[in-house]
Amino acid sequence: MAIKQRLSVYLDAEMMARLEKLAAKERAPKSSIAEAAIISFLTADDADRWEAALTRRLDRLTRSVDRVERDLEFSVEALALYIRAWLTATPPLPDGVQAAAQAKGRERYESFIEALGRRLAKGQRLSREVGEELATDPPEADRPLP
Repeated sequence: MAIKQRLSVYLDAEMMARLEKLAAKERAPKSSIAEAAIISFLTADDADRWEAALTRRLDRLTRSVDRVERDLEFSVEALALYIRAWLTATPPLPDGVQAAAQAKGRERYESFIEALGRRLAKGQRLSREVGEELATDPPEADRPLP
């Protein structure tokens, strides 16, 4: 067994309280915990492992952000196409039917919100369905003409 040398260290009150709490929890001497922390700090292998773990987490986060960005781009593009088609194809209503059309619009909107809530509660996503349909349907150029 190697002879150990004494080292005096000054810790602030909060750090000392944390060390004492950990020592009590682990039922280990404070000097053993401090020695393990110093070894961990001075060992390059631990730093390399920590860096590798951090890099893996960052890569996973990057891929996740990329998927969110792709899904958002898909959603915005789909919404823009729908709005353009709706604005182009919807004729103005005569004044006599405006109130009835607004009432029907509110009713349809409420139905839409309820259906959206049900789909989200079930975990259904249109982007996933569209992706599945695209994977199973042949490209438009390969489809037979009606």
